[in-house]
Amino acid sequence: MSGAPPRTLLLWCPDWPVLAAEIVDGVPATGPVAVLHANRVVACSERARAEGVRRGLRKREAQGRCPQLTVVEYDPGRDARAFEPVVAAVEELVAGVEVVRPGACAVTARGPGRYLGGEEAAAERIIEHVAQSCLVESQVGIADGVFAAGLAARGGRVVAPGGTPEFLAGLPVEALGRSALADLLRRLGVRTLGDFAALPAGDVLARFGFDGALAHRLAAGRDHRPLAVRQPPADLTVTAQHDDPIDRVDAAAFVARALAEQLHERLAGHGLACTRLGIEAVTEHGQELHRVWRHDGLLTAAAIADRVRWQLDGWLSGSNGRAGARPARPTAGIIRLRLIPDGVIAQAGLQAGLWGETGEERERAHRALSRVQGILGPEAVVTAVLGGGRSPADQVRLVPWGDERLPARPGPAPLPGGPVTSGADRAVGGRPADRGAGAVPPWPGRLPAPAPAVVLPSPLAATVHDAAGEPVVISARLVVSAPPARLVVGTGQPAEIVGWAGPWPVDERWWAPAEARRRARFQVSLADGAALLLAVEAGQWLVEAIYD
Repeated sequence: MSGAPPRTLLLWCPDWPVLAAEIVDGVPATGPVAVLHANRVVACSERARAEGVRRGLRKREAQGRCPQLTVVEYDPGRDARAFEPVVAAVEELVAGVEVVRPGACAVTARGPGRYLGGEEAAAERIIEHVAQSCLVESQVGIADGVFAAGLAARGGRVVAPGGTPEFLAGLPVEALGRSALADLLRRLGVRTLGDFAALPAGDVLARFGFDGALAHRLAAGRDHRPLAVRQPPADLTVTAQHDDPIDRVDAAAFVARALAEQLHERLAGHGLACTRLGIEAVTEHGQELHRVWRHDGLLTAAAIADRVRWQLDGWLSGSNGRAGARPARPTAGIIRLRLIPDGVIAQAGLQAGLWGETGEERERAHRALSRVQGILGPEAVVTAVLGGGRSPADQVRLVPWGDERLPARPGPAPLPGGPVTSGADRAVGGRPADRGAGAVPPWPGRLPAPAPAVVLPSPLAATVHDAAGEPVVISARLVVSAPPARLVVGTGQPAEIVGWAGPWPVDERWWAPAEARRRARFQVSLADGAALLLAVEAGQWLVEAIYD
């Protein structure tokens, strides 16, 4: 490549992982704080550095140098979320921002320099604006290329045009950010970027490969890549202000249709369609209302209007708060309505059904259930989602109609066979079922198929006796004192047990005493044809579920 690298202005926020932990989690960055990844320090606060903590130290060594050290786990998602307001503040002054990494962003220096009265004036203006908008301290470096601008930002320097190679020449090879390459260069006697840049490019490529050749170009100040500027997301939200508060359902229906058509046209202009819709309303008294609607298809203008109308009807027709089933009615009419496309996809990005679009019967059912939700709230209509677990109560999660049907616990579908009863996982819910961050737990000790039809919200206390009338007990070695013969649930009448299976023991989370649970389960069939799932925990018999 030929030509000088573009003049680049880079804003850098020192110790950003520490600041992000303060912004998101409330960890005070003024104290000794260290952010750890893989048991090593990746960032630390100024107070921690004063105590001798440095990047690369192991956790134990860092705590030895600073016993008061607050340890925070590294979270790149947290760093990115916290940095977004800083990028937005920079975009308020200049256009074409590239996020280099959380804590650093860059723009071409030509535009801000000409518009804000010079490069130094632009740097001061951006630093001041970020400090006032986000309460974040930052430094700006300006040089030829992103790499040199990043190094200049650490000292708050403005490198003169054409002076980048001289600026880089005196820096140590560790400034390349490649620890293995820097260690090798030092052992070869190459200690500065100037020494490395003086080596022949062909020899560097042959000895260090493509990455070494790229580092060689950076050391020589020949970073010539253009900025990968981000495109600010389009604002798809539509809002309607009303001088006269809306307190009637017919007026709300009219507003809903007009606003829905406006939202649909805006989405269509970007080639998008809505699958999840947020509805926000503000009343005359300042009360804020919010609800999210989800749909497994594309929300047309009519479908959006229906959901907005249903939601407004539910709000305006709510109860007065005196033990009604509906949510309480707002104390005043609605003066501002806002529609937020919370989930969007490309308009042609939804796969149609095998035989065409969704059937009319399914659409009618969806509309009816959504209508009930609009009146009574989203928790009024729920569906069951099966997942992992060892007991029926753990395997079922109730989610509101239209929400994502994600299980509470990962796990395979129930197998037709019985629970695992051999080896280390012998029907005992030990740690092997929970290890591995991405693995699907096998859930040893789960009940065999079929699953019970009715799972009681709260287990019922019961007593079980043998044929001689003595209570049936289970020993620590899972030995049943006698075959179960009669069952009494609560204060009811005794019922004869004609068949039983078990015990199936479960010893869950034994490594966490506060969460540990140990019990044994039985399946019993009664003389009247009923079948029950029983459990023994701490010497007490319980009825957990009923088979159909």
